[in-house]
Amino acid sequence: MTLTFLYFYSMDKKVVLITGGSSGIGKSIGIYLTENGYKVYGTTRNLKRLSSFNSFELIELDVTLKDTVSNAVQNIIDKEGRIDILINNAGVGITGPIEETPVVEINKAFDTNFNGPIRMMQAVLPQMRKQKKGLIINITSIAGNMGLPYRGIYSATKGALSIATEAIRMETKDFGIQITDLAPGDFATNIATGRYHAPTGENTAYPSYNEVLKMINEDVDSAQNPIEVAKKVHEIIKRDKPKVHYSVGEFLQKFSLFLKRILPDTLYEKLLLNHYKL
Repeated sequence: MTLTFLYFYSMDKKVVLITGGSSGIGKSIGIYLTENGYKVYGTTRNLKRLSSFNSFELIELDVTLKDTVSNAVQNIIDKEGRIDILINNAGVGITGPIEETPVVEINKAFDTNFNGPIRMMQAVLPQMRKQKKGLIINITSIAGNMGLPYRGIYSATKGALSIATEAIRMETKDFGIQITDLAPGDFATNIATGRYHAPTGENTAYPSYNEVLKMINEDVDSAQNPIEVAKKVHEIIKRDKPKVHYSVGEFLQKFSLFLKRILPDTLYEKLLLNHYKL
């Protein structure tokens, strides 16, 4: 191939940055987009532990540390000359009765799930304004649309990001930048292994928490393949004008969003109570 061909070949490949790209949903998205012709950079907090990772290029970045965010973004810009797509995927799980969840753990969850995507958007938006083009997809959660028992903090972090997406989408509309969010339901990932759990067993005043936590973990273990999220992300990328919100998951999980919009609050609450056997 000639140098001219290589130059235009490189320019045709959109540059994608995915936070939390070393496992789970982020890894699935990265592999799928790489296979479909995108230049993908995924992030991980500890690059040394993933020396054998070869699905796509990984860079070290911690969304809770501003310096690592700005350094990683600048390194990609220096190397590629642009960032076309940011996918804010990095996140942490947290469960427990709100009364018994330490505030320090609540703050950690918000710092990753909400402040982290904000830091990332603040870092890439100047470059996207310069390009007069860009796409940001914030990965939220179907759980972010409702208060779920013993997942209230997690729901709140994702709900906050969804609301912020609505606002920043309007703020940036004159810059040629598209911003949207994608809310997945349950997918088979390793999120449970890194999730913070408030004390269970005899250490909680909420005995139903033990059964609900078991149900939550079983739902993840038996859930769909995260490749479905990757396919949805690719579908959004190919749209000229993405909508404000998207969802992906089992029919009943997506249907719950529709019910939330049309049912009286107390009736919807009863449905949730019945589902969790509370």
